[in-house]
Amino acid sequence: MLYPSVDKLKNEIDSKYSLVALASKRARQLHEHGDEKLDSYVSAKSVGKALEEVAAGVLRLEHQDEYAIYEDEI
Repeated sequence: MLYPSVDKLKNEIDSKYSLVALASKRARQLHEHGDEKLDSYVSAKSVGKALEEVAAGVLRLEHQDEYAIYEDEI
């Protein structure tokens, strides 16, 4: 069984593509820096931890300027 459930994640982020992008960026951040936002996690892997943060409402999608070029896109 997947934790957190896809239904719970879809309540927080409406697009599965946005969810994947957000979770992958956060997972990389967790892997490189280890700055965890929750007290405890069920998952041991970075991607699972990122999804748990989304489900808990701690990690939210920020709307970006569509014309701006960000560092991680270069």
